[in-house]
Amino acid sequence: MRTLSMKVPETLDRDLTELAARRGVSKSALLRDTMTKLVARERSTDGPPAGSFLALAEDLAGCVDGPEDLSTNEEYLGGYGR
Repeated sequence: MRTLSMKVPETLDRDLTELAARRGVSKSALLRDTMTKLVARERSTDGPPAGSFLALAEDLAGCVDGPEDLSTNEEYLGGYGR
């Protein structure tokens, strides 16, 4: 098994120590389990990462009627920036 060193804020270290003690495992085991689940979830997801803005607003995409692209249509840019 490889060794991975990382720095964490003191508050996170305290929380990890407390959670590991509650579960009766080492901090290393707790972090290995958490990272394994994160990697597996990311690999199995076809869409945007959970918690990303796109994932949270995905159901809103395309729900508004109007011109398709306001950013390049000069008709809609009249007076912009004034």
